[in-house]
Amino acid sequence: MRVVIAGGHGQIALLLEQLLATRGDAATALVRNPDHFLDVQNAGAVPVLCDLETSDADSVASYLNGADAAIFAAGAGAGSGNTRKDTVDFGASALFASAAVAAGVRRLIQVSTVGIELADSPTMDPEFAVYLRAKGAAEEDLKSRDLDWTILRPGPLTNDQPTGLVALEPKLPRASVSRADVAGVLVALLDEPRTSGMTLELTSGDTPVVQAVRAVL
Repeated sequence: MRVVIAGGHGQIALLLEQLLATRGDAATALVRNPDHFLDVQNAGAVPVLCDLETSDADSVASYLNGADAAIFAAGAGAGSGNTRKDTVDFGASALFASAAVAAGVRRLIQVSTVGIELADSPTMDPEFAVYLRAKGAAEEDLKSRDLDWTILRPGPLTNDQPTGLVALEPKLPRASVSRADVAGVLVALLDEPRTSGMTLELTSGDTPVVQAVRAVL
C-alpha cells in the first residue's frame, strides 16, 4: 500500500510512518521544511517538499497520483495564531481533499479533534475556538466530497507509550489518548475501508485497536 501523508513531519505522522514502514508499506510525507527531511527518512517515509498553504491542487495531486490512500494529519499547532489555523487546519485540508479528487485517490482519512461542537461555548478560550471552527469546517468540506473518507477525532493527545488499547465510537466522553495509539488506529482504519463515511472519536480504553475498529462496523 502507498499512502500520502499531509503534515508528514508531525508527531503522529512520524509514528504512523514508522508503523507503515515496519509492515512494508510505502509512505510519502508532504513537509514544508527541507530541514525535516532526515526525520521523515529515519521514520521510513519518502519526504516531498510541499507547503499546503502556498501550493495548488494540481501540484499536490501530482504527489498523490498512484497512491492507495491519503491521510491529512497537518495542523498549525499551538501558538500559530488565528490566521494560520484557518489556512492550515481548514484551508490545507480542503486543498488536500481537492487534490485527492483530482488524483483519483478515493480513500482519505482526516485527523480532526474532539470538542468541535463546543466552539461557540461562552467559556471556550477564543483562540482555541478558532481552531475548533477550522477543524469543523474541514470536516464539513470533506463530507461534501465524493471520497471514501473517514474522520478520526482523537481526544487530548499525550506522548505516552502505545498501549494498543483504545475506545473508538461515534461519541465518547472526553479523555486523552497517546499519539502512538492514534497512529495505530490510523493504520487499522487504512486496513478497514468499510469505515468510510464514519466520524469516530478516539480515547484510551481497554479494547485492542483492530477489535475496536471492527466493532464500529
